[in-house]
Amino acid sequence: MLPMPATIAFFPPRLPFALDPAALLQSIPSETLLVLGLYAVLAGAYLVVVPLLLYAWMQRRWTVMGKFERTFVYGLVFLFFPGLLLFAPFLNFRMAGQGAARS
Repeated sequence: MLPMPATIAFFPPRLPFALDPAALLQSIPSETLLVLGLYAVLAGAYLVVVPLLLYAWMQRRWTVMGKFERTFVYGLVFLFFPGLLLFAPFLNFRMAGQGAARS
């Protein structure tokens, strides 16, 4: 019979920062954190801030817009469509009715 191999103990590799957020932030270069922060600011502006401002502008000006302003707004809707799509289920821009419905 062949001899049995010795059991090998498995020890998972130890992470250098041991899942400590402060140590993790210290291990990342400051330039990388700056770039990640800029990406977060740009993504927040593209997906949240500008679409909400665009929604407010469209709601206030929808019935009085001229043709050039409406064309410009349509261009902005095309440009910021992902952010507008995020808020579409939560916003209601139906016009108010003329009064109670008669049956």
